[in-house]
Amino acid sequence: MADVRVGRQTPTKSVTLPYEKTRGQEAVELYNSTGRTAQQWQELLIYDILAVNEEGLWVHTKTGYAVPRRNGKNEVVVIREMFGLTTGERILHTAHRTTTSAAASRRLAALLSAAGYTEVSRQKKDETYDKHFTYTKQLGLECITILGDGGGSCSFRTRSSKGGLGEGFDLLIIDEAQEYQDSEETALKYVVSDSRNPQTLFCGTPPTPVSSGTVFQKMRNSALQGESRNTMWAEWSVDSMTDPQNRESWYETNPSLGTILSERKILDEIGTDDVDFNIQRLGLWLRYNQKSAISKTEWREKEVPKLPKLTGKLFVGIKYGHDNENVSMSIAVKTADNRIFIESIDCRPIREGNGWILAFLKHADVQTVVVDGANGQQLLADGMKAAKLKAPMMPSVKQVIQANAMFWQSLTAAVGGQVFPVCHMGQPSLERAASNCEKRAIGSGGGFGFRSILDGAEIGLLDSVILAYWACSEHKEKRKAKIHYY
Repeated sequence: MADVRVGRQTPTKSVTLPYEKTRGQEAVELYNSTGRTAQQWQELLIYDILAVNEEGLWVHTKTGYAVPRRNGKNEVVVIREMFGLTTGERILHTAHRTTTSAAASRRLAALLSAAGYTEVSRQKKDETYDKHFTYTKQLGLECITILGDGGGSCSFRTRSSKGGLGEGFDLLIIDEAQEYQDSEETALKYVVSDSRNPQTLFCGTPPTPVSSGTVFQKMRNSALQGESRNTMWAEWSVDSMTDPQNRESWYETNPSLGTILSERKILDEIGTDDVDFNIQRLGLWLRYNQKSAISKTEWREKEVPKLPKLTGKLFVGIKYGHDNENVSMSIAVKTADNRIFIESIDCRPIREGNGWILAFLKHADVQTVVVDGANGQQLLADGMKAAKLKAPMMPSVKQVIQANAMFWQSLTAAVGGQVFPVCHMGQPSLERAASNCEKRAIGSGGGFGFRSILDGAEIGLLDSVILAYWACSEHKEKRKAKIHYY
């Protein structure tokens, strides 16, 4: 029998901090003792969520993940809660609807029973308990408590602007996170402040046009742009509107497809609303009036009316796109007034080959060529060698991070500062790329790059300009030795 195909088990986008130890295996084994088996993607998330540092504290004090509907995202929550209950944590599970929080309490109680824990109606004095728990079932005030030394508790509440005030917990669960509002966050985010080892877990789906929450979107943006601290993020999503009939996108964005989900079920979901299908089934995050990291005003402030006086040779930046579609080339050169002039040369499909790039490099007065993009670097380097051109520089991840940071600073740097101010002549294609971008995290140390927020805008143009600018900025001119006779 042929193996059944399953969905992608690793996130399409993720941010995790480095760690060496995790308590994830303990949590997975406890969950598996219920007779259920955690899927690989759920295990991987739990390992990241329960990562600990040398002091035994959570590496990620904030954790968030988004998975399309009916993939089993709540199983990750229940794995985390079972672990917390058996290790003495005080947990607050919040949801947008009372029915959701009530269902979560029933799920947790059922799995505890399946794991060998016995429910008792009330705790009796002088009674010794081993693997027993109480379950308060009052709607809206559900609570599960493990009896005996070291047992934890989990309270279930519907969120409000006043919920949680005055109470203290170790773990805060934000279920249905796409509906989590700023006023609710103000009331809830401090409930874990007194804990020695606090953690907040957000889980949900991308917000729809009628979703009321904003916190989840902000958390995602901050994590993916490298602007958050102590935060883990994972999502399964498409980057743009996708044809609902595209089955490859189903497998890319639904980790449980082939296990608890089937192609037939997804086919039945396809209707006339392609946007809703993209959000709910393919994990699309819509962009509404999203601001660019670089505004048109900032970009146009660096525009010059005529070509400045240039000094020295050209520095060339070449970027092969991550999608294997296009390759972009730009130049940078210093000016007489101590700025760096930038300009894009061209952006063409990779399938056209490197002939146009080599032709430019042969006839231009080039000092340094910087090439980024593993899908094209070596092939171009081989072509340059055959053409008897100087070997290009292939930057490391650290250098790419440095290049982006320097270029970002150049947009506001003053003449004579540590960073050379940038100038350009207002190329429409370059302005389109620069004024429609957002930051994206690179590495785990706060480094960032850029990605497009506009369909059809080629971010490779901006990337190639940044590489050229960095090479030009870093180059130190050799000074001729002067001999003085006295």
